[in-house]
Amino acid sequence: MTTPTANHPQEPIRVVIVDDHPVVRSGMHTLLAASPCIEVVGESSNGDEVLTMVENTSPDVVLTDLRLGPGGDGVDVTKAVRGAHPDVAVLIITTFDHDADIVRAVEAGAAGYLLKDALPDEIVAAIRAAAQGETVLSAEQSQRVIDTLRVGGRPPSERELDVLRLVADGRSNDEIAKALFISRATVKTHLGHLFDKLDVDSRTGAVATARRLGLID
Repeated sequence: MTTPTANHPQEPIRVVIVDDHPVVRSGMHTLLAASPCIEVVGESSNGDEVLTMVENTSPDVVLTDLRLGPGGDGVDVTKAVRGAHPDVAVLIITTFDHDADIVRAVEAGAAGYLLKDALPDEIVAAIRAAAQGETVLSAEQSQRVIDTLRVGGRPPSERELDVLRLVADGRSNDEIAKALFISRATVKTHLGHLFDKLDVDSRTGAVATARRLGLID
């Protein structure tokens, strides 16, 4: 976790909380209100209200859940806020630790990506860091972003992922060929492409890497 090095600002950091679960939103408000360096200036249950709330409250940081239901997700919130108010930092906080989601958040302009099981001090430190223009990603998360972007240059095709899902189910090449109505040689070709794209040398490694990157369940 990046830790800010500057002193506390003279004025509290103004934060808007976006989460579609009222209990979670209330709990986060209580947690942040206990910090003397943070002032919660607004709450929203969906992404549709965020831009209006940002314009009305002038926050330093928007703290948004990743999954927000029909009103868009945290990545949509990030794009909207950063597009209209580039001086406002956006932190995404979620229970989903998928590499693909982290990359989407970073590419949208999020200052960082936190898990909801983070300690209160870590969440406060992340908000302070984001408000000061710092990136809030652990060394591990940064490396995972790099790895995912590397794979993203040549993403597996949908047919290759179909093959990989069946591999994950424990199917043999013959069984995969029969299930997908392709030849056994074609299955081997797809696996070869997957090994190359995921930078692995085994079926087990391909499944593990694809799951870590959020390519398959």
